[in-house]
Amino acid sequence: MAFLKFNKAELVNLGYSLKREIILANKTGAYCSTSIVTCNTRRYHGLLGVPVDRFGGDKYILLSSLDESVILRGKRFNLGIHCYGDIYDPRGHKYIVDFDADPVPRITYKIGEIIFRKSIVLVPDNDQVLLRYELVSAPAGVTLQLKPFLAFRKTHDLTQENFEARTEGWDIDRGVAFNMYGGFPDLNLQISDKDAVFRSTPYWYKGITYSDEYRRGFDCREDLFVPGYFETALKPGESVVFSAAAEKSVNASLLKRKFTSAVGKIGPITSFYDQLVRSADLFIRNRGGRKQITSGFSWGYTGLLRETLISLAGLTLYGKNNPAEFEEILDNLISDEQERLFRRTTQVEAPLYMAVTLQQYIAYTGREKHCWEKYGDTMKGIIASYAPGVRAEVTLQPNGLLWAQMDGVALSWMNAYIGGRAVTERAGYQIETNAMWYNALCFALDMEAKYGKTDFTGSWAPVRDLVARNFQPTFWDPSYGFMADYVDNGGRHMELRPNQLWAISMDYCPVDDEVVSSVMRVISNELETRRGIRTLSPRDTGYKGVYEGSQLERDLAFHNGCAFPYLLAQYCYVNFRMKGSSFIKKAEWLTEGFYEDLSMHGVGAFSELYDGDPPHEAHGLISSCLSTAALLNVHYLIDKYRES
Repeated sequence: MAFLKFNKAELVNLGYSLKREIILANKTGAYCSTSIVTCNTRRYHGLLGVPVDRFGGDKYILLSSLDESVILRGKRFNLGIHCYGDIYDPRGHKYIVDFDADPVPRITYKIGEIIFRKSIVLVPDNDQVLLRYELVSAPAGVTLQLKPFLAFRKTHDLTQENFEARTEGWDIDRGVAFNMYGGFPDLNLQISDKDAVFRSTPYWYKGITYSDEYRRGFDCREDLFVPGYFETALKPGESVVFSAAAEKSVNASLLKRKFTSAVGKIGPITSFYDQLVRSADLFIRNRGGRKQITSGFSWGYTGLLRETLISLAGLTLYGKNNPAEFEEILDNLISDEQERLFRRTTQVEAPLYMAVTLQQYIAYTGREKHCWEKYGDTMKGIIASYAPGVRAEVTLQPNGLLWAQMDGVALSWMNAYIGGRAVTERAGYQIETNAMWYNALCFALDMEAKYGKTDFTGSWAPVRDLVARNFQPTFWDPSYGFMADYVDNGGRHMELRPNQLWAISMDYCPVDDEVVSSVMRVISNELETRRGIRTLSPRDTGYKGVYEGSQLERDLAFHNGCAFPYLLAQYCYVNFRMKGSSFIKKAEWLTEGFYEDLSMHGVGAFSELYDGDPPHEAHGLISSCLSTAALLNVHYLIDKYRES
């Protein structure tokens, strides 16, 4: 990623460097994340986080950090950095003179006449992180000490010194292994140098503070266990590789070769689009031969219904041209999500997005008959689950529309809560849910008419016709020029939100062309930004344009002004349908801004959300499957209309 630029002069400025985060992930679901100066600022940061199958597949931080010390002629230079309250100690960042990520994160230190370099790679097919240390130049040989900080805790939690912890390790090939609590995998720490030694000096480092958690008002301090340190000698021009791996030790004599091989598998990045495709691939986890989509890093969950359905086509089709992988992931999702797909869910529109996902597959592959023969029963089962008396959270009304309501529960993707109360409950007729309901009905009925063998049409065609008659009169308000976000017993709620994008972007659109044109004019004027689509108009009194401050302030802003990149896919789809190839330049302008951000927030990654107000700073997940898939979707549309 040589095209990613960092201000070398600012690297020693923690205000600059701590805002920029490394994120590495692999197919097993393991990850490595920290700041570009390797000072952890979040509880989710760590050099090795892994899913633990024995604990339900949740992610756990095993190795939090690794402090380096270089000793030359008896003088020690500590290169690590930790925060304790408002004090940073040691302050190894002051020696950093360069950072790049081509093709892996690499930090260069200058200590007087010493040039020292650290590179980090996550092994693509194993729960293992490798760090290579190179003594580029020095007036003489040095002693290198490596001090591991162990966590052994869930990514969402913090740990403290305790008597239950097993702090004794055992010797393995060129290293030592630890397992602090029952059920955890072993953490095997090894070094490539056969002459290296491990010196046991067990100690709990207390009060390590994660500044980003502190800033956001969360618990932010923990104790980490340091069992001792590795010590090895380096001469100018020499290197050594350190390995941290879960479950089993490796052949330490092959660590240098494995590092080189892992870097080689990453492949070159020559453009921003290449980086987008690489980022997309990281979300597809293949643990134990079972492929699923991870919603984001570093704290996103794997296998979520809504996130998988929305991102699936972007990640597998538009990003990788891999229909077989699309089907494999979808098959696993259907198997895992029977409850939400067919019985109950707190995101009532999510099962209905299955129709959109299948439509994308058909449009890309042309395999309409195959798709319906394989997934038609699933689609019909989803529709049947919205019949009266099946789902408690949503009810089919006599007018054909779906009424979603559970007191105190936000039954949509806008599901932020404050003190247990929904910020945007939206009980009633939700516009996106009913738009997807109409699209799903039309799609299923058309497919069943071509390929079906059941009496599905007789039961559901009348419902489709009711929705067609009642949707526009229910939601459209010509005096506003846009549609209601939802309708309840008190009438239409005319907060200008992007949920109506779903109504005008579906393959089966339930409103007239004049309504589409009017809605798009309003959204373009009030919700469009260069970092996605705002969740609320700035003209609204409830608008919060900056996602900062306390937990309360952030939750109020989350769906009341923040801009979400994933909504760009629907926005651009409608614009291309209306304007054709004349929209290409505007679509390119809407995506270019994200590439400008690749050296900020998550290095080389695409963030979950942005401030609604300029300069639109990034927040949320530092690497989001929804944002990444949406940008791939827009690129696909640009190429499609450029060729037409």
